[in-house]
Amino acid sequence: MLKAKIYNLEGKETGEVKLNPEVFDVKINPVLVQQVVEAYLANRRQVLAHTKTMSEVRGGGKKPWKQKGTGRARHGSSRSPIWKGGGVTFGPRKDRNFSKGLNKKMKLKALFMVLSDKFQNDRLKVVEEFKMTNRKTKELIKNIKNLKLAEKKILISLEKSDHNVQDSAKNLKNIKILAADSLNVYTLLNHEYLVLTKKAIEVINKHFVK
Repeated sequence: MLKAKIYNLEGKETGEVKLNPEVFDVKINPVLVQQVVEAYLANRRQVLAHTKTMSEVRGGGKKPWKQKGTGRARHGSSRSPIWKGGGVTFGPRKDRNFSKGLNKKMKLKALFMVLSDKFQNDRLKVVEEFKMTNRKTKELIKNIKNLKLAEKKILISLEKSDHNVQDSAKNLKNIKILAADSLNVYTLLNHEYLVLTKKAIEVINKHFVK
């Protein structure tokens, strides 16, 4: 049976909690994890670059000069791609789609693999609760030092949103706060350590395990 030690915010051990082996004892498949990360990043990608074709560029309705008799090459519109200010041929378009599809089962497997990796490599800390009486960055830093995670890149996952904790972490680049039901592979991999509250573990079991 999997067990993890529980700490309070003073850094003292207060007990143990059982961990679901379906979530925290899964064999790692790096290829699947990479696929899920690539899909996550692709689906977040915004299409910003957009060029206009000849038909979309403003103006150019009138023929620049008559077809014959000028000695110049024939042209039908000044909005042609070969003219300055004309349309663009084969340029980037905003209707491009970079999204990648992955089924829910694959995403869950990869999530459990990364959570298992955190536990197996001693990069998971479980705390009784992570509550703060006010919005003070100093207090949050003190709590992190008590847990012996000072200067580490940390993801703190709570059972639900807590404005005091979130606001206290706003100015700290190495700490991110995330609700347990919003955990994802990319964010977990982007942080060296994971701090879970005891109730957050219950949320993970309830929300992700079918």
